[in-house]
Amino acid sequence: MDSEFGASYITIEDDDGNEFELEHLSTLEFEGEEYMVFLPADMDEDDPDYGFIILRVEEADGEEQFVSVDDEDLLQRVYEYYMENIFSDEEEENEAGE
Repeated sequence: MDSEFGASYITIEDDDGNEFELEHLSTLEFEGEEYMVFLPADMDEDDPDYGFIILRVEEADGEEQFVSVDDEDLLQRVYEYYMENIFSDEEEENEAGE
């Protein structure tokens, strides 16, 4: 999945067997759990369903598995944590460039 240059993409399959390609934006740890943040790679940005996809990473049988986060409160907290990190990273880059 990881690429040294450019974006990383994965293909996941939902419970109904539908495949989706996702662009990996970030991996982060929140409250002792690992999460990955994605954007749909095969969806138009104008689509009403377009937006961040946050999945929890779990290990099962030695393999990483992506699990949807069903707790809306937890999902919101992870999203806010991710956004705070993006903006703090941008601020640090701007300050370093001055």
